[in-house]
Amino acid sequence: MSLSPFLRLPLTDLTGCLINHQTYDKCGQFEMKMMDCLEAYGLERGKKQCADLIGDFQECVSMDKQLKRFHAMRNERFRQWLTGERKKENLYAEAPRVDAF
Repeated sequence: MSLSPFLRLPLTDLTGCLINHQTYDKCGQFEMKMMDCLEAYGLERGKKQCADLIGDFQECVSMDKQLKRFHAMRNERFRQWLTGERKKENLYAEAPRVDAF
C-alpha cells in the first residue's frame, strides 16, 4: 500500500490533489475518514490501526462485493431457468411503472 509517490517532485505535489474521490464520487466520506486515520497514526502504524477504514474505502471504490452479489443472483436466476423452475418470460422480475418513483 503506497500513498505517496515513488519520486517526489514539485510536479507530483501540484498534481497529487487531482486524483481523489472527494468531489465526484460516493466514496469521498470513506476516503476522508481513512486519510484522517492514517494522518493520526502514520502510514506504517496506520495500516494496522485503520485496516477497517481502508477496507471500507477499497470496497467502495472496487464494488467487489456488490458485483459478486449481482453475479450470484444472475447465475441463480439462470440456473432456475435451466432446471425449469422459471419460464423464459419470467426470467427477470416485472419492471416498475414509469411513474412509480
